[in-house]
Amino acid sequence: MTESAPLSVRDVFGRLLQDLRISVTDRCNFRCAYCMPAEIFGERYEFLPRDQILTFEEIERLTRIFAGLGVTKIRITGGEPLLRRDLPQLIRLLAAIPDIEDLTLTTNGYLLPSMAKELREAGLRRVTISLDSLDDETFRRMNGRGFGVDRVLEAIEAAEDAGLGPIKINSVVQRGVNDHLMTDLARYFKGTDKIVRFIEYMDVGTLNGWKLDDVVPSRELAARINDVTPIAPIDRNYRSETSSRYRYADGTGEIGFISSVSEPFCEDCTRARLSTDGKLYTCLFTDNGHDLRGPLRAGASDDDVRSLITSVWEQRTDRYSEERTNETVSLAREGPGRVEMYHIGG
Repeated sequence: MTESAPLSVRDVFGRLLQDLRISVTDRCNFRCAYCMPAEIFGERYEFLPRDQILTFEEIERLTRIFAGLGVTKIRITGGEPLLRRDLPQLIRLLAAIPDIEDLTLTTNGYLLPSMAKELREAGLRRVTISLDSLDDETFRRMNGRGFGVDRVLEAIEAAEDAGLGPIKINSVVQRGVNDHLMTDLARYFKGTDKIVRFIEYMDVGTLNGWKLDDVVPSRELAARINDVTPIAPIDRNYRSETSSRYRYADGTGEIGFISSVSEPFCEDCTRARLSTDGKLYTCLFTDNGHDLRGPLRAGASDDDVRSLITSVWEQRTDRYSEERTNETVSLAREGPGRVEMYHIGG
């Protein structure tokens, strides 16, 4: 018997469910101030106990159900996903699911050199590697652990050697912290097939001390880069792509800008997020997760879980970034806390 064709599930605004981001651990070996500031996530911080974390079998089952609802793209996130023990085993399980067209992973790269080949052999297709600066002093300060840039550059090389491409490089830009170094980052990878994506500093969660003044709008940064090496906008690869794409005028590659603060893209968002402890989140900025782990462990059938996911998505009205203003940011910080990024990935 062949499997039935995937369904199409739409939310209140007609946005399809097509992408699933799965956080496999809430732990990280970095302490980036915009995500897991060291003064809060110290040595005594209590992360999720093992029995509250989804097992590989539970993740596979949920992913199959999501695939049956139209999801075709899977991104493995964290925390730092490479900290999850035996991760290639999970990749192997997910790679075998029909209708999944893209299986990728976002990592800070520090553990990737020794794992890249095994992950590719297990079925991982590509990686996105975080690198907030090429300046060693700035990078050590931003990652909160004093780790140097060389290891991340080694990770990029290892990913390329393993065939995990195209490789994307994510850089979170903060005014007065690393924004003055972004043209150097762009020039370093110009002429390669690596795609650097500059991400506006976002107000995810409530612990990173976010202020609007710290945001460098993508238009401003694009103008700075254009002054050094001319760039021109090009079309997105697909409608729901988060990054606005630019090509170097001399044809030596491309860069991108993820502008959820200054140019929100909620209208085309097709992304759901599964947290480490099995909650479904329909927006990166939400405070409300829907428990899937509980029903799974209580014996719910696939049809029961499918109906739950469908109900959540069909009632989805999230468009936080489009609604964001100075007033709503202020009110949000005084009200209920939003989910932290290390629980559901970026």
